[in-house]
Amino acid sequence: MRRKAGESFDGTVAELPERFAALDYDQYRAIRFRPDKAVWRDAGVSYEMQAFPPGGLYTKPVQIYEVDGPNLRELHFTGADFEYREPLNAADFEGQDLPGVAGFRLHYPLNRPEYKDELIAFLGSSYFRALGKGSIYGLSARGLAIDTAAGKPEEFPRFTRFFIERPQPGQNSLRIWAELESERVTGAYAFVVTPGINTEVEVDARIFLRGDVDRLGIAPLTSMYLFGENDRLGFDDFRPEVHDSDGLLILHDSGERQWRPLVNPRNLGLSFFSAEKIKGFGLIQRDRNFENYQDTEAKYERRPSLWVEPLDDWGKGHVMLAEIPSQKEIHDNIAAFWIPSGPARAGAELRFRYRMYWGREPEPGTELAQITDTRTGHGGSAASDYDPALRKFVVEFRGGPLMPVGRDANIEPKLWVQNAEVRNPLLQQLQPGHWRFIFDLYRQDNSSPSEMSLSLVLDGKTATETWMYQWNKTV
Repeated sequence: MRRKAGESFDGTVAELPERFAALDYDQYRAIRFRPDKAVWRDAGVSYEMQAFPPGGLYTKPVQIYEVDGPNLRELHFTGADFEYREPLNAADFEGQDLPGVAGFRLHYPLNRPEYKDELIAFLGSSYFRALGKGSIYGLSARGLAIDTAAGKPEEFPRFTRFFIERPQPGQNSLRIWAELESERVTGAYAFVVTPGINTEVEVDARIFLRGDVDRLGIAPLTSMYLFGENDRLGFDDFRPEVHDSDGLLILHDSGERQWRPLVNPRNLGLSFFSAEKIKGFGLIQRDRNFENYQDTEAKYERRPSLWVEPLDDWGKGHVMLAEIPSQKEIHDNIAAFWIPSGPARAGAELRFRYRMYWGREPEPGTELAQITDTRTGHGGSAASDYDPALRKFVVEFRGGPLMPVGRDANIEPKLWVQNAEVRNPLLQQLQPGHWRFIFDLYRQDNSSPSEMSLSLVLDGKTATETWMYQWNKTV
């Protein structure tokens, strides 16, 4: 791929059979891979592989190869490898030869030994997503992000070829290699997938720039946040919350943990968190209580969190969070990734190694009290008239050093605010180990967002995570 970076980009792709190329969204969803055709089904191993059909949104087929020691074998698929449900007629797809597939998924006995669950899927551009034990699909990851929310069209590199290790009996981890390419970049990726309560995906990304990139996003994560306890204005819905993730967590080299609740803004929101030798970041679904979602179909309480742990020193840079206005839960509107410091210029060669943890509770342990709730509403008291320049914020902390202390403890809020005036601050202990801080913000200038951070200090030492928030231009 280093050599290819020195060549002009050739975006030519193989032409799909007309029947597949003409599929609309509903027709595409009516096609499923036949389980009896799964690769390695009768090989006596823990893994099986199924392919996604090309067509619909996925008009650029990829090639898949099996790696068996020194041997390399291309896996070829035809229309006969799939089943066709209504409104499709299976006879229309007989004898269709395919130049490739849209992607693939691996199955493994993740939840019980007698059934192979879907474990990880690669489908579309450089998107992939995985599951931990007991989880159902939610957020996704990408191989690379180029110029996301940078005021210009975003470029989407795609995986063009996959090389998958043939599993052996008793093998738990599986290796995958992939080639990545777009107009301004090529890449060689290696993945090691290890199923578990939190499924691990170790990534070794070698990136070769054939053109300048203004905003290079490493280990990009993509999720959905429609509304929640802190942000549900404009939604008339019986469900209290609708989201795949409810916060961004960042772990710094100093040990500071920043928690940023997600929002669905009325305007595009961008936040940048500077770091050096970052220890990790991720999009987290902390709320695991069905009562707070009330959705028996979507089961948002079972959506996985995703934590990214660098395996090398990534130096200086920023974690960027992009929050995009959205009115429907079918749209991913949250993106988070690492931006290395310094320009990304043509000819540069970069390497980033990291481990991803997908599951119910992948975030690293801590002795600090965690932020469990964020609520907002109009400011003032119950008798106050609504004032758009005044807004109330309620933040709750639980556990850690707060557990053994009483109301008379030496606890002080450490609050920082930009572009607003703090009014009516109040710290309360709701019950042992559970504290709440309430405050109003007043601002006269809403042309730019108000930024804020908050932590609780016990006897002069930080006792909690650091809460970060952005009051956007409009609410």
